[in-house]
Amino acid sequence: MQSLLNILNKSFLTFRGGITTVQQNALSASSDLKTGTLAGFNTAATYRWWLMSALLIVIVPALVIVTFKYRVSAGSYASTDDNKNEVITALLDGERLVPPPPLPPEAFTTREVLAERPTLVDASRDWSLLDSVFQQTLLKVFLRMREQGYEMALIEGYRSPDRQNKLAALGGVTNAKAFQSYHQYGLAADCAFLRNGHLVISERDPWAMRGYQLYGQEAEAAGLTWGGRWKLMDFGHVELRRAGARQSN
Repeated sequence: MQSLLNILNKSFLTFRGGITTVQQNALSASSDLKTGTLAGFNTAATYRWWLMSALLIVIVPALVIVTFKYRVSAGSYASTDDNKNEVITALLDGERLVPPPPLPPEAFTTREVLAERPTLVDASRDWSLLDSVFQQTLLKVFLRMREQGYEMALIEGYRSPDRQNKLAALGGVTNAKAFQSYHQYGLAADCAFLRNGHLVISERDPWAMRGYQLYGQEAEAAGLTWGGRWKLMDFGHVELRRAGARQSN
């Protein structure tokens, strides 16, 4: 019995010693952790601006990428037509449209063109002589027409006062004399269609007449005045009316 008590007593002392050792180690570790933590805070405080800069370099690009991906993903749920219109609008708002290359002179000497508009041979088709706002608006109309299957061409833009008087004297072309037309101010243009590389002007052509109707709708939607609504109808004519730009009759 005494022997059993001695064994239990030694076991208890051994266990208590182990507990004491664990407590001492825990206190030592806690002290070391506290010391290390304080040292870490001191180091972070010393280099805080460097650390903040590094975080910004890592975080900002990541945020930009995530945001961009979200917008692209969200936009994919829109309809195809809406996406197309938004892209076209963005492009037109963000950059200037470039006029198409000029047609060769022989394009205006075909039998059809000479029968319909013989005076076009001497007409100006220089896009740079048009008012810049009117030029870009007309090019937008051309773009919209191309989307609907109609390639368009400028057949007369700026018109000198002398030419205006000559055309007025011919009759049937225009009633406006010099400085009574927006052509003299680069604010008017006469346009026609290209089909298989040839100018189509005649309103007797059903395909061209349908094109003129679409052209008038697009021109008016863009804020232009269309000659197809006049008493002396001029289906290929559009103009940008600007107060005080021309003399009255």
